[in-house]
Amino acid sequence: MSFEQKGPASTSEFEVDPRELAYRRQQSVIRYLNCVRVGLAGLALLSGITILGTSANALMVYNDTHVSSDFHLALWPDEFDLRPAVALVVGSSIVIVANLVTLVLSKAKVLQNQPLVHRATAFLAPFAGFAAALVGIAFFYAVNASTTADTLLSWSCQWSYTSMTVAPYFSTLCRQSEAGLYLSVILVPVEFVALMVAGAQMGLERKARAFIPPPKPSSPALS
Repeated sequence: MSFEQKGPASTSEFEVDPRELAYRRQQSVIRYLNCVRVGLAGLALLSGITILGTSANALMVYNDTHVSSDFHLALWPDEFDLRPAVALVVGSSIVIVANLVTLVLSKAKVLQNQPLVHRATAFLAPFAGFAAALVGIAFFYAVNASTTADTLLSWSCQWSYTSMTVAPYFSTLCRQSEAGLYLSVILVPVEFVALMVAGAQMGLERKARAFIPPPKPSSPALS
């Protein structure tokens, strides 16, 4: 009984295409950046909801307690500027919508097969959130710097030491206004980082197309 000596297995059978290795590394980085982008979108969404809640509540309290100048002992001055609070409401609303779009589209399977649409929406949503946060906080400080008219923040904090048993509760309004302002300031760098991550992810996804490995030839035994 004779035994045929089998030759050593060809190393080519175990070789891995360098393009495939590069593609796998690119996909790993893209998945990591996508997780970071989604996490930042969630953080910005929660911040936007909090800013909207505090600012809108302050405006509602003002509207409920404001009376005309004909009344004596009015709680609010005649020269009053609501634009800073309105700017936070509008800006936070846009931030909420933009980050909701980001979170929804990150789970949409339909866009995964449309790379161009997926990359565009993934970048435009955080850009809109960053622009809204930046413009809102810039407008707030520009108007709030006025020395001729009070705002919700300046007036409520000026009288925050007053003990009140009925609305408007200046101490509470002051804390709410400050919380909305501080969160708005923090939201700007958060949205900026989210925008940079989205840009990096978009660039890597575009480069990864060059590393897509070619389809493997079918085995002769299966043909």
